[in-house]
Amino acid sequence: MRLSKYFLTLLFFAGSILAHAQQNDTLTLQKCLDIAVKNNLQVKQSGTNAELARIDLAQSRENLLPSISANANRQLNQGRGINSVTNTYINQSQTNDSYNLNGGLTLFNGFALQNAIKAASLAYQAGKMDFQSAKDVVTVNVITGYLSILNGEETLNATKSQLAVANETVGRSETLEKEGANKAASDLTDFKGSLASSQVAVVNAQNALDAAKLNLFQLMNTPFKPGTEFQKLNAEDLSGNYGADAEQIYQTALQQLAAVKAATLRRESAEKTVKSVKGLLLPSITLGGGLFTSYSSTAQKSSFIDSVTNAVPGLFVNTPTGKQSVFSTQANNSIQKIGYADQFKNNYGTYVQLGISIPIFTNRIKYNNVARAKVSLLNYQNIEDYTKIQLRQNVEQAYYNMTAAYKRYQALTEQVKAYTESFRIYKLRFDSGVLTSVDYVFAKNNLDAATLNLIGARYDYYIDSKILDYYQGKLSF
Repeated sequence: MRLSKYFLTLLFFAGSILAHAQQNDTLTLQKCLDIAVKNNLQVKQSGTNAELARIDLAQSRENLLPSISANANRQLNQGRGINSVTNTYINQSQTNDSYNLNGGLTLFNGFALQNAIKAASLAYQAGKMDFQSAKDVVTVNVITGYLSILNGEETLNATKSQLAVANETVGRSETLEKEGANKAASDLTDFKGSLASSQVAVVNAQNALDAAKLNLFQLMNTPFKPGTEFQKLNAEDLSGNYGADAEQIYQTALQQLAAVKAATLRRESAEKTVKSVKGLLLPSITLGGGLFTSYSSTAQKSSFIDSVTNAVPGLFVNTPTGKQSVFSTQANNSIQKIGYADQFKNNYGTYVQLGISIPIFTNRIKYNNVARAKVSLLNYQNIEDYTKIQLRQNVEQAYYNMTAAYKRYQALTEQVKAYTESFRIYKLRFDSGVLTSVDYVFAKNNLDAATLNLIGARYDYYIDSKILDYYQGKLSF
């Protein structure tokens, strides 16, 4: 019994340690990216579609190879038929077997097969680009989510620092209140109201941080672990000079971004598809050949045994010497069935054929296929144009957001410096009894708001700059 208690206690502590370890897991950005890409269903689906495109490409190439088929048939017949030896009708049961080996090769069909290979190859390359594009989208979303967490953590730390100052101020005011030394009767309540505002700010910051963490775990498609910690990144140094303008970034993105490459490749694939279906309007030339043999259960052969010569009764020929009898020679034959192996060998044959097929009228099916292919091409051209337009707009928006964030960051940096010095002076004057609590709280609120806005502006700039890096294919941390 005591051993069981010890065992249960050990399990309890082991579980507690494991739970504590899980709560204190530290995730890096790269690990988050690896998990998200591995678990994302859109990425998996894109990979599956790329594999299907690869199979289609392999099939289009194999369509150039000859087609070979073998057939074996058995037929059972019952009823009247002609005996091949006696040439008379008989009732019989008959079994017939036939064997064929056929092959065919398309020599020319308007280059439809060759263009189909090119279309499938481009579609496969587009599928791989779609796969990469799906990973890119997940990457950007994870990076944005990860930086939102770091922003939330820094905001939470700032609000906690503000709360600590508010607590300290209330404690000091309570002491002065007991001594009757507060400058105004509302000093203590003003500070308590400010403390409550700081507490609300901490709660809001914590909720925002938890929401950012939940969002990242959902992007990674893993169960939410609220206690997870995240490795810090250097988001402090903001140069303000990105090194390229929006147009330069856009031109680079046209060459680097997988989504644009995929759209272009699909348009090129559609162009080859139009050529392929047009080729089917032309005559096609085929080469064929085959082997065949057969067997019949009624097949017979006649074998000569001997012959007998006898006078034909009642039949005479007049000669100068008188009537002479007419003699007839009768052959004695043996009827035998022909064996399976003999028939298989004796009935063997081959053939070679060269054919040409000219489409004259096929209910306009082929013409309508060409029309559909042209409409599909127009659709892919529109998709390519839309993708490029959307890319330009996204680049311009991200560049504008980054520039605006940097300008805001510069202004807020100066504002924080000014409010920091202002608050220091206000605090000194308040401590010396010159200012009221209203002035002190006002100065503190200004500094708190400017500090939080500075944190937000810094991370806004950092996120937008990384999005622009992504568009140019040069993400780094």
